[in-house]
Amino acid sequence: MASTHSVSDDDRQKGDAITQPERPVQPAQEPAHADDRPEAWRRDRLLSSLNLLLATGLFFTIPFALKGGAAFFLPVTVAFTVAVTLVPLLEWLERRGVPSPLAAFMCVTTVVLIVNAAIAAIIFPAMTWLTLLPHRIGKLRETLAPALDAYASLQRFADQLMGILSQQSNIPNAPPRVMITTPNSLVDLVATSAPGAILQMLFGLLLIYFFLSTWTRMRTHTILGRHSYAGSIRMAHTIRDMVNSTAAYIGTITIINLSIGGIVALVVWLLGMPSPLMWGGVAALFNYVPYVGPTATTALLAFGGLLAFDELFQALLPAGAFLLIHATEANVVTPMLVGRKLTINPLLILLALSFWGWVWGTVGALLSVPLLIMARVILESAGKPDIAGFLFEEGILADHHENHETPLDTSRPSP
Repeated sequence: MASTHSVSDDDRQKGDAITQPERPVQPAQEPAHADDRPEAWRRDRLLSSLNLLLATGLFFTIPFALKGGAAFFLPVTVAFTVAVTLVPLLEWLERRGVPSPLAAFMCVTTVVLIVNAAIAAIIFPAMTWLTLLPHRIGKLRETLAPALDAYASLQRFADQLMGILSQQSNIPNAPPRVMITTPNSLVDLVATSAPGAILQMLFGLLLIYFFLSTWTRMRTHTILGRHSYAGSIRMAHTIRDMVNSTAAYIGTITIINLSIGGIVALVVWLLGMPSPLMWGGVAALFNYVPYVGPTATTALLAFGGLLAFDELFQALLPAGAFLLIHATEANVVTPMLVGRKLTINPLLILLALSFWGWVWGTVGALLSVPLLIMARVILESAGKPDIAGFLFEEGILADHHENHETPLDTSRPSP
């Protein structure tokens, strides 16, 4: 009896051992897992598509909003850029015991003095040139007489062709002409546009002052308001890098442009061209706009030389001298002083220049590079969006549940 009982226990243990490996295989649960996986995949794909559509809509809507609301967004953006540039000066004054409101007032006063100096050096001589322009048109025609004679035959041919076309066209009712009234003088133009410009300037100066006066408190609150120590450190590094990069670029480019303006003014004065300070200021101001600014300066110097001198070669000397100065600056001086840290892809500069120039005109073109630098610093800190990976990579829109659960599936015995 004992032996029989032991044999039966052994048989029971062997049976348990035989049936034990079959327990992980649960065919009844497989359909449930297979049904859950496509549902989650479809949900993630739907959310990704909605996010992509929303981002695309914002991408095409924001530029028109910025352009339509230029009366508000433009002075705010200018004030923010100027304030960020003045932050190192503000912090330098605060470290020497100057209170924040007084330091901010000193920074704003510096900006006002610089703007007034630029207006005195550029605007007033330019107004003098505009008043003398009708009297010097005759000299301009005499200087360009050889070049104009080359196109005289082409102009006569075009006039004859237009005359023939106008005689052959019999239009019973000519379209009405729309008369557009323009200001009769520069005083009328200033009187019609000055109030809005003055209000925007005052608004921008107030924004700069209040931004700088509360800069230290805002920065401290932003850094310490993070939920973790790592987040605070990252926020502090982002703010520091954005301020340092923007201020370093604008400060370095300002020193370079002022040097170029001084050299151009000296060269123009040596060549005997009137208003050398104005031409130096034009060269310094336009050089803030990459690619387009130097081209416009060259054209203006060529036009001014044609108005000032009688001989064609002498008239083109100021423009040629500026081209030589700009080539030296762009290929030697700026890469050496700016360095690789602030070097930006020329394609991005052209895109930013065209975008902000279309949105806000000349002022937007001046702000294009500083805004591009700020955006680059923020994206480097927060992480650049991977649009290609978002659209095509398997881990984003594909069945990521299957990829994550593949190691678990390999542990299952094959049927």
